[in-house]
Amino acid sequence: MAIFEVKVPQLSESVAEATLLQWKKKVGDAVGQDEILIEIETDKVVLEVPAPSAGVLTEIVVADGGTVVAEQLIAKIDSTAVASAAPAAAAAPAPAPAPAAAPAAAPAKAAPAAKSSGAAAAPSAAKILAEKNIDAGQVAGSGRDGRITKGDALNATAGGTKSAALPSAPIPIGDRPEERVPMSRLRARIAERLLESQANNAILTTFNEVNMAPVIAMRNKYKDQFEKVHGVKLGFMSFFVKAATHALKKFPLLNASVDGNDIVYHGYFDIGIAVSSPRGLVVPILRDVDQMNLADIEKKIAEFGAKAREGKLSLEDLTGGTFSISNGGVFGSMLSTPIINPPQSAILGIHATKERAVVENGQIVIRPINYLALSYDHRIIDGREAVLGLVAMKDALEDPSRLLLDL
Repeated sequence: MAIFEVKVPQLSESVAEATLLQWKKKVGDAVGQDEILIEIETDKVVLEVPAPSAGVLTEIVVADGGTVVAEQLIAKIDSTAVASAAPAAAAAPAPAPAPAAAPAAAPAKAAPAAKSSGAAAAPSAAKILAEKNIDAGQVAGSGRDGRITKGDALNATAGGTKSAALPSAPIPIGDRPEERVPMSRLRARIAERLLESQANNAILTTFNEVNMAPVIAMRNKYKDQFEKVHGVKLGFMSFFVKAATHALKKFPLLNASVDGNDIVYHGYFDIGIAVSSPRGLVVPILRDVDQMNLADIEKKIAEFGAKAREGKLSLEDLTGGTFSISNGGVFGSMLSTPIINPPQSAILGIHATKERAVVENGQIVIRPINYLALSYDHRIIDGREAVLGLVAMKDALEDPSRLLLDL
Protein backbone atom coordinates (compact mmCIF):
# COMPACT_ATOMS: atom_id res chain seq x y z
CA MET A 1 0.00 0.00 0.00
CA ALA A 2 1.31 3.44 -0.96
CA ILE A 3 -0.71 6.30 0.52
CA PHE A 4 -0.51 9.81 -0.89
CA GLU A 5 -1.94 12.69 1.12
CA VAL A 6 -4.08 15.38 -0.51
CA LYS A 7 -3.53 18.70 1.23
CA VAL A 8 -4.78 22.25 0.93
CA PRO A 9 -2.37 24.26 -1.24
CA GLN A 10 -0.38 27.14 0.19
CA LEU A 11 -2.53 30.23 0.65
CA SER A 12 -1.34 33.83 0.54
CA GLU A 13 -0.37 35.60 3.77
CA SER A 14 -3.60 37.62 3.69
CA VAL A 15 -5.80 34.49 3.45
CA ALA A 16 -6.25 32.71 6.79
CA GLU A 17 -8.72 30.03 5.76
CA ALA A 18 -10.72 28.65 2.86
CA THR A 19 -13.85 26.60 2.14
CA LEU A 20 -14.07 23.26 0.31
CA LEU A 21 -16.67 23.47 -2.44
CA GLN A 22 -17.51 20.10 -4.01
CA TRP A 23 -15.65 16.83 -4.23
CA LYS A 24 -15.53 15.66 -7.84
CA LYS A 25 -14.80 12.07 -6.74
CA LYS A 26 -16.21 9.83 -4.02
CA VAL A 27 -14.44 7.28 -1.85
CA GLY A 28 -13.58 4.21 -3.90
CA ASP A 29 -13.29 6.09 -7.22
CA ALA A 30 -10.22 5.76 -9.38
CA VAL A 31 -8.32 9.01 -9.95
CA GLY A 32 -5.61 10.00 -12.39
CA GLN A 33 -2.50 11.93 -11.47
CA ASP A 34 -3.14 15.70 -11.61
CA GLU A 35 -6.88 15.10 -12.01
CA ILE A 36 -8.80 17.87 -10.20
CA LEU A 37 -10.35 16.46 -7.03
CA ILE A 38 -11.98 19.52 -5.50
CA GLU A 39 -12.09 23.31 -5.66
CA ILE A 40 -11.26 25.46 -2.66
CA GLU A 41 -12.75 28.93 -2.31
CA THR A 42 -10.82 31.72 -0.59
CA ASP A 43 -11.94 35.30 -0.23
CA LYS A 44 -10.03 36.10 -3.42
CA VAL A 45 -9.92 33.13 -5.78
CA VAL A 46 -11.04 29.55 -6.32
CA LEU A 47 -8.11 27.13 -6.23
CA GLU A 48 -8.11 23.68 -7.84
CA VAL A 49 -6.59 20.76 -5.93
CA PRO A 50 -5.10 18.06 -8.22
CA ALA A 51 -4.45 14.45 -7.28
CA PRO A 52 -0.77 14.00 -6.29
CA SER A 53 -0.81 10.45 -7.71
CA ALA A 54 -2.95 8.06 -9.72
CA GLY A 55 -4.79 5.48 -7.67
CA VAL A 56 -7.98 5.16 -5.64
CA LEU A 57 -9.50 7.78 -3.35
CA THR A 58 -9.59 5.85 -0.08
CA GLU A 59 -10.59 8.56 2.37
CA ILE A 60 -12.13 12.01 2.34
CA VAL A 61 -11.07 13.66 5.58
CA VAL A 62 -12.99 16.95 5.21
CA ALA A 63 -16.40 17.00 3.53
CA ASP A 64 -17.94 19.57 1.19
CA GLY A 65 -18.34 22.94 2.88
CA GLY A 66 -15.57 22.31 5.40
CA THR A 67 -13.35 25.17 6.56
CA VAL A 68 -9.65 24.47 6.06
CA VAL A 69 -6.25 26.13 6.29
CA ALA A 70 -3.07 25.86 4.25
CA GLU A 71 -1.39 22.44 4.20
CA GLN A 72 -4.31 20.77 6.00
CA LEU A 73 -4.92 17.10 5.10
CA ILE A 74 -8.25 16.69 3.30
CA ALA A 75 -8.06 13.28 1.59
CA LYS A 76 -5.91 10.20 0.95
CA ILE A 77 -5.13 8.25 -2.22
CA ASP A 78 -3.83 4.67 -2.40
CA SER A 79 -1.69 4.40 -5.52
CA THR A 80 -1.75 0.58 -5.45
CA ALA A 81 -5.46 -0.02 -4.85
CA VAL A 82 -8.07 -0.94 -7.44
CA ALA A 83 -11.32 1.03 -7.66
CA SER A 84 -14.30 -0.75 -6.12
CA ALA A 85 -17.77 -0.78 -7.65
CA ALA A 86 -19.47 0.21 -4.39
CA PRO A 87 -17.32 1.60 -1.55
CA ALA A 88 -18.24 0.68 1.98
CA ALA A 89 -20.47 3.07 3.82
CA ALA A 90 -17.92 3.25 6.60
CA ALA A 91 -15.56 5.00 4.22
CA ALA A 92 -17.85 8.05 3.93
CA PRO A 93 -16.09 11.38 4.56
CA ALA A 94 -15.70 12.44 8.15
CA PRO A 95 -14.38 15.93 8.81
CA ALA A 96 -11.19 16.06 10.79
CA PRO A 97 -10.53 18.90 13.24
CA ALA A 98 -8.44 21.69 11.85
CA PRO A 99 -4.87 22.16 13.13
CA ALA A 100 -4.37 24.26 16.22
CA ALA A 101 -3.43 27.24 14.07
CA ALA A 102 -6.71 27.11 12.16
CA PRO A 103 -8.99 30.09 12.83
CA ALA A 104 -12.07 27.87 12.53
CA ALA A 105 -12.73 24.17 12.84
CA ALA A 106 -14.07 21.96 10.08
CA PRO A 107 -17.79 20.99 10.20
CA ALA A 108 -18.67 18.75 13.11
CA LYS A 109 -20.65 16.14 11.18
CA ALA A 110 -19.89 13.94 8.27
CA ALA A 111 -21.62 14.43 4.94
CA PRO A 112 -21.76 12.36 1.79
CA ALA A 113 -19.91 13.40 -1.28
CA ALA A 114 -22.00 15.90 -3.26
CA LYS A 115 -21.72 13.82 -6.38
CA SER A 116 -23.37 10.45 -5.92
CA SER A 117 -25.42 7.99 -7.95
CA GLY A 118 -24.81 10.09 -11.06
CA ALA A 119 -26.29 13.30 -9.56
CA ALA A 120 -24.24 16.49 -9.90
CA ALA A 121 -24.81 19.39 -7.52
CA ALA A 122 -23.93 23.05 -7.84
CA PRO A 123 -21.42 24.18 -5.14
CA SER A 124 -24.10 26.11 -3.21
CA ALA A 125 -26.44 23.10 -3.39
CA ALA A 126 -23.66 20.71 -2.30
CA LYS A 127 -23.03 22.76 0.82
CA ILE A 128 -26.73 22.75 1.76
CA LEU A 129 -27.00 18.98 1.21
CA ALA A 130 -23.89 18.45 3.33
CA GLU A 131 -25.41 20.45 6.17
CA LYS A 132 -28.62 18.38 5.94
CA ASN A 133 -26.60 15.14 5.69
CA ILE A 134 -28.49 14.19 2.51
CA ASP A 135 -26.94 12.12 -0.26
CA ALA A 136 -27.14 13.90 -3.61
CA GLY A 137 -28.31 10.61 -5.10
CA GLN A 138 -31.60 11.03 -3.18
CA VAL A 139 -32.34 14.39 -4.81
CA ALA A 140 -33.79 14.91 -8.27
CA GLY A 141 -32.13 17.86 -9.99
CA SER A 142 -34.20 20.38 -11.91
CA GLY A 143 -31.23 22.09 -13.56
CA ARG A 144 -29.66 21.44 -16.93
CA ASP A 145 -28.71 17.77 -17.44
CA GLY A 146 -30.29 16.93 -14.08
CA ARG A 147 -27.96 19.20 -12.10
CA ILE A 148 -29.08 19.78 -8.52
CA THR A 149 -29.79 23.47 -7.94
CA LYS A 150 -29.82 25.46 -4.74
CA GLY A 151 -33.62 25.34 -4.70
CA ASP A 152 -33.59 21.55 -5.05
CA ALA A 153 -31.24 21.28 -2.06
CA LEU A 154 -33.31 23.66 0.07
CA ASN A 155 -36.46 21.64 -0.63
CA ALA A 156 -34.81 18.25 -0.09
CA THR A 157 -35.69 16.17 2.98
CA ALA A 158 -33.58 13.50 4.67
CA GLY A 159 -34.58 9.90 4.06
CA GLY A 160 -36.68 10.77 1.06
CA THR A 161 -36.57 8.88 -2.20
CA LYS A 162 -35.73 10.26 -5.58
CA SER A 163 -38.91 11.80 -6.96
CA ALA A 164 -40.04 14.42 -9.40
CA ALA A 165 -37.81 17.47 -9.54
CA LEU A 166 -38.76 20.20 -7.15
CA PRO A 167 -38.88 23.80 -8.38
CA SER A 168 -35.65 25.79 -8.02
CA ALA A 169 -37.53 29.05 -7.36
CA PRO A 170 -37.17 30.86 -4.01
CA ILE A 171 -38.88 29.24 -1.02
CA PRO A 172 -42.60 30.14 -1.20
CA ILE A 173 -43.88 31.88 1.92
CA GLY A 174 -47.45 32.86 1.28
CA ASP A 175 -47.57 35.28 -1.62
CA ARG A 176 -44.27 36.93 -0.68
CA PRO A 177 -41.40 34.54 -1.55
CA GLU A 178 -37.99 34.84 0.07
CA GLU A 179 -34.75 32.93 -0.13
CA ARG A 180 -31.85 33.06 2.32
CA VAL A 181 -28.45 32.24 0.84
CA PRO A 182 -25.12 32.54 2.68
CA MET A 183 -22.58 34.89 1.14
CA SER A 184 -19.64 33.33 -0.65
CA ARG A 185 -16.24 34.07 0.83
CA LEU A 186 -15.53 36.48 -2.01
CA ARG A 187 -18.81 38.37 -1.59
CA ALA A 188 -18.30 38.59 2.18
CA ARG A 189 -14.77 39.90 1.64
CA ILE A 190 -15.99 42.48 -0.89
CA ALA A 191 -18.59 43.69 1.61
CA GLU A 192 -15.96 43.88 4.35
CA ARG A 193 -13.51 45.85 2.21
CA LEU A 194 -16.15 48.29 0.96
CA LEU A 195 -17.27 49.06 4.51
CA GLU A 196 -13.62 49.34 5.58
CA SER A 197 -12.93 51.76 2.75
CA GLN A 198 -15.86 54.02 3.57
CA ALA A 199 -15.13 53.92 7.30
CA ASN A 200 -11.38 54.58 7.07
CA ASN A 201 -11.04 56.87 4.05
CA ALA A 202 -12.24 60.44 3.59
CA ILE A 203 -13.70 59.71 0.15
CA LEU A 204 -14.51 62.57 -2.18
CA THR A 205 -15.31 62.33 -5.90
CA THR A 206 -14.59 64.83 -8.65
CA PHE A 207 -16.08 64.62 -12.15
CA ASN A 208 -15.22 65.73 -15.65
CA GLU A 209 -16.37 64.98 -19.16
CA VAL A 210 -14.19 63.88 -22.03
CA ASN A 211 -14.77 64.11 -25.76
CA MET A 212 -13.93 60.60 -26.99
CA ALA A 213 -14.00 61.55 -30.70
CA PRO A 214 -10.16 61.65 -31.10
CA VAL A 215 -9.73 58.22 -29.48
CA ILE A 216 -12.60 56.77 -31.51
CA ALA A 217 -11.12 58.19 -34.72
CA MET A 218 -7.68 56.75 -33.94
CA ARG A 219 -9.14 53.39 -33.04
CA ASN A 220 -11.26 53.23 -36.21
CA LYS A 221 -8.27 54.14 -38.35
CA TYR A 222 -5.88 51.56 -36.95
CA LYS A 223 -7.98 48.78 -35.36
CA ASP A 224 -7.76 46.35 -38.32
CA GLN A 225 -4.02 46.82 -38.76
CA PHE A 226 -3.53 46.68 -34.99
CA GLU A 227 -5.30 43.33 -34.70
CA LYS A 228 -3.41 41.94 -37.69
CA VAL A 229 -0.01 42.92 -36.28
CA HIS A 230 -0.60 42.23 -32.56
CA GLY A 231 -3.19 39.46 -32.64
CA VAL A 232 -5.55 41.27 -30.25
CA LYS A 233 -8.37 43.77 -30.73
CA LEU A 234 -7.76 47.44 -29.99
CA GLY A 235 -10.24 48.41 -27.29
CA PHE A 236 -10.79 51.60 -25.34
CA MET A 237 -9.54 50.40 -21.94
CA SER A 238 -5.90 50.56 -23.02
CA PHE A 239 -6.34 54.28 -23.75
CA PHE A 240 -7.85 54.87 -20.31
CA VAL A 241 -5.02 52.93 -18.68
CA LYS A 242 -2.37 54.95 -20.52
CA ALA A 243 -4.17 58.23 -19.74
CA ALA A 244 -4.38 57.31 -16.05
CA THR A 245 -0.69 56.41 -15.95
CA HIS A 246 0.10 59.72 -17.64
CA ALA A 247 -1.75 61.56 -14.83
CA LEU A 248 -0.22 59.45 -12.03
CA LYS A 249 3.26 60.43 -13.20
CA LYS A 250 2.33 64.11 -12.99
CA PHE A 251 0.57 63.80 -9.63
CA PRO A 252 2.30 61.05 -7.57
CA LEU A 253 -0.12 61.42 -4.65
CA LEU A 254 -2.80 59.75 -6.77
CA ASN A 255 -0.53 56.70 -6.90
CA ALA A 256 0.34 56.77 -3.18
CA SER A 257 -1.14 54.99 -0.17
CA VAL A 258 -1.54 55.62 3.56
CA ASP A 259 0.25 53.45 6.12
CA GLY A 260 -0.57 54.67 9.63
CA ASN A 261 0.70 58.22 9.76
CA ASP A 262 2.95 57.75 6.73
CA ILE A 263 2.33 58.39 3.06
CA VAL A 264 3.90 55.71 0.87
CA TYR A 265 4.88 56.98 -2.58
CA HIS A 266 5.12 54.17 -5.13
CA GLY A 267 7.82 54.45 -7.79
CA TYR A 268 5.94 52.02 -10.03
CA PHE A 269 2.48 51.93 -11.60
CA ASP A 270 0.39 48.84 -10.94
CA ILE A 271 -3.18 49.46 -12.03
CA GLY A 272 -6.06 47.23 -10.98
CA ILE A 273 -8.81 46.67 -13.55
CA ALA A 274 -12.17 45.82 -11.96
CA VAL A 275 -13.64 42.76 -13.71
CA SER A 276 -17.03 41.15 -13.17
CA SER A 277 -16.79 37.37 -12.78
CA PRO A 278 -19.35 34.66 -12.00
CA ARG A 279 -18.15 34.81 -8.38
CA GLY A 280 -18.37 38.58 -8.06
CA LEU A 281 -16.14 41.60 -8.59
CA VAL A 282 -12.40 40.92 -8.83
CA VAL A 283 -9.55 43.32 -9.51
CA PRO A 284 -6.57 41.76 -11.33
CA ILE A 285 -3.45 43.91 -11.52
CA LEU A 286 -1.64 45.26 -14.59
CA ARG A 287 1.94 45.64 -13.36
CA ASP A 288 4.43 48.29 -14.52
CA VAL A 289 1.95 49.74 -16.99
CA ASP A 290 4.30 52.64 -17.69
CA GLN A 291 6.49 50.09 -19.49
CA MET A 292 3.59 48.60 -21.49
CA ASN A 293 2.32 49.70 -24.89
CA LEU A 294 -1.33 49.56 -25.99
CA ALA A 295 -0.93 46.02 -27.36
CA ASP A 296 0.63 44.75 -24.11
CA ILE A 297 -2.25 46.21 -22.13
CA GLU A 298 -4.96 44.81 -24.43
CA LYS A 299 -3.42 41.33 -24.35
CA LYS A 300 -3.20 41.31 -20.56
CA ILE A 301 -6.77 42.59 -20.15
CA ALA A 302 -8.03 39.87 -22.52
CA GLU A 303 -6.09 37.28 -20.52
CA PHE A 304 -7.56 38.51 -17.24
CA GLY A 305 -11.07 38.51 -18.70
CA ALA A 306 -10.74 34.88 -19.81
CA LYS A 307 -9.28 33.84 -16.45
CA ALA A 308 -12.08 35.60 -14.56
CA ARG A 309 -14.79 33.85 -16.59
CA GLU A 310 -13.15 30.46 -16.05
CA GLY A 311 -12.35 31.06 -12.38
CA LYS A 312 -8.62 30.72 -13.08
CA LEU A 313 -7.30 33.98 -11.61
CA SER A 314 -4.42 33.33 -9.23
CA LEU A 315 -3.64 35.04 -5.95
CA GLU A 316 -0.68 36.69 -7.68
CA ASP A 317 -3.01 38.18 -10.31
CA LEU A 318 -5.08 39.85 -7.58
CA THR A 319 -2.36 40.97 -5.17
CA GLY A 320 -1.08 44.54 -4.92
CA GLY A 321 -2.02 47.53 -7.04
CA THR A 322 -1.42 51.25 -6.58
CA PHE A 323 -4.47 52.62 -8.45
CA SER A 324 -7.68 51.14 -9.88
CA ILE A 325 -10.03 51.65 -12.81
CA SER A 326 -13.69 50.61 -12.74
CA ASN A 327 -15.63 50.50 -16.01
CA GLY A 328 -19.35 50.67 -15.30
CA GLY A 329 -19.88 51.75 -18.88
CA VAL A 330 -19.86 48.17 -20.11
CA PHE A 331 -23.16 47.70 -18.24
CA GLY A 332 -24.60 51.03 -19.41
CA SER A 333 -23.75 53.16 -16.36
CA MET A 334 -23.73 56.88 -17.10
CA LEU A 335 -22.37 58.17 -13.79
CA SER A 336 -21.17 56.69 -10.50
CA THR A 337 -18.95 57.38 -7.51
CA PRO A 338 -16.51 54.45 -7.29
CA ILE A 339 -15.27 53.35 -3.87
CA ILE A 340 -11.52 53.28 -3.25
CA ASN A 341 -9.87 49.87 -3.10
CA PRO A 342 -7.74 50.03 0.10
CA PRO A 343 -4.89 50.61 0.72
CA GLN A 344 -4.96 52.62 -2.52
CA SER A 345 -5.88 56.30 -2.36
CA ALA A 346 -7.71 56.85 -5.66
CA ILE A 347 -9.83 55.09 -8.27
CA LEU A 348 -11.04 56.16 -11.72
CA GLY A 349 -14.59 55.37 -12.79
CA ILE A 350 -15.37 55.40 -16.52
CA HIS A 351 -18.82 55.14 -18.03
CA ALA A 352 -20.79 54.62 -21.22
CA THR A 353 -19.83 56.91 -24.11
CA LYS A 354 -22.95 58.57 -25.53
CA GLU A 355 -23.54 61.26 -28.14
CA ARG A 356 -24.43 64.51 -26.41
CA ALA A 357 -25.09 68.10 -27.36
CA VAL A 358 -22.16 70.27 -26.23
CA VAL A 359 -21.11 73.85 -26.89
CA GLU A 360 -17.87 74.48 -28.80
CA ASN A 361 -16.88 78.00 -29.83
CA GLY A 362 -20.39 79.22 -29.25
CA GLN A 363 -21.96 76.48 -31.39
CA ILE A 364 -24.01 73.47 -30.32
CA VAL A 365 -22.44 70.30 -31.73
CA ILE A 366 -22.84 66.56 -31.18
CA ARG A 367 -19.88 64.78 -29.57
CA PRO A 368 -19.35 61.28 -28.04
CA ILE A 369 -19.00 62.13 -24.36
CA ASN A 370 -17.80 59.97 -21.48
CA TYR A 371 -18.14 61.14 -17.89
CA LEU A 372 -15.07 60.42 -15.77
CA ALA A 373 -15.24 60.14 -11.98
CA LEU A 374 -12.17 60.18 -9.75
CA SER A 375 -12.76 59.17 -6.13
CA TYR A 376 -9.85 59.97 -3.82
CA ASP A 377 -8.81 59.88 -0.18
CA HIS A 378 -9.01 63.49 0.97
CA ARG A 379 -6.73 62.70 3.92
CA ILE A 380 -3.69 62.89 1.66
CA ILE A 381 -5.01 64.14 -1.69
CA ASP A 382 -6.27 67.70 -1.89
CA GLY A 383 -8.81 68.88 -4.42
CA ARG A 384 -6.09 70.52 -6.49
CA GLU A 385 -4.22 67.28 -7.18
CA ALA A 386 -7.43 65.33 -7.77
CA VAL A 387 -8.97 67.86 -10.16
CA LEU A 388 -5.75 68.49 -12.07
CA GLY A 389 -5.07 64.76 -12.24
CA LEU A 390 -8.48 64.15 -13.78
CA VAL A 391 -7.94 67.04 -16.20
CA ALA A 392 -4.62 65.47 -17.23
CA MET A 393 -6.48 62.25 -18.04
CA LYS A 394 -9.09 64.21 -20.00
CA ASP A 395 -6.44 66.11 -21.97
CA ALA A 396 -4.60 62.89 -22.83
CA LEU A 397 -7.77 61.25 -24.12
CA GLU A 398 -8.84 64.29 -26.14
CA ASP A 399 -5.40 64.45 -27.74
CA PRO A 400 -3.99 60.88 -27.75
CA SER A 401 -0.74 62.07 -29.30
CA ARG A 402 0.15 63.37 -25.83
CA LEU A 403 0.46 59.76 -24.71
CA LEU A 404 3.02 59.08 -27.43
CA LEU A 405 4.99 62.26 -26.75
CA ASP A 406 4.65 62.04 -22.92
CA LEU A 407 3.31 65.61 -22.69
